[in-house]
Amino acid sequence: MSNVSKKKLSREQSEALLNALKIRFEKNRTRHKNIEWAKVEVRLKTKTGKLWSLNEMESTGGEPDVVGQDQKTGEYIFYDCSAESPKGRRSLCYDRKALEARKEFKPADSAMDMAAAIGIELLTEEQYRELQQLGNFDTKTSSWIVTPSNIRKIGGALFCDRRYNTVFVYHNGAESYYAARGFRGWIRV
Repeated sequence: MSNVSKKKLSREQSEALLNALKIRFEKNRTRHKNIEWAKVEVRLKTKTGKLWSLNEMESTGGEPDVVGQDQKTGEYIFYDCSAESPKGRRSLCYDRKALEARKEFKPADSAMDMAAAIGIELLTEEQYRELQQLGNFDTKTSSWIVTPSNIRKIGGALFCDRRYNTVFVYHNGAESYYAARGFRGWIRV
């Protein structure tokens, strides 16, 4: 993630992103009750590396939005809030080990590597379930989530989706990838 800290947006890119985030923030007030945009904006303007990562979340279709605030650190928590798994982050296997294990028809990247490259983390199962309390997400797609090491160690990986008004957690080989499966990320700012 050290490369991420060196990434910066131009003034125009920063302004465009801040405007998009503000519009989304105001449109979806139920995701972040008791949080004021002005305070979020001040923090964003001082965290240029995080702003770059949020821009990457945005440009890959994640539609990041504030979903909470860490009361100890004051950091705002952003999740990908796109209705479906972000379009620019689909058709990926789970991690580098899975990517290297594929003998043919390799995907372009892995979810874990792409998340690290843009400076975010995959949602955990708990975070995914929290997101689903804010709306109906992944009703046509699915998203890789952080997989416990005991499952990953023997070749598996976990993903989630929402069907029949219920959040499901599934397993698959970590090497698998599908056009309708991507990943959702999160970041603290």
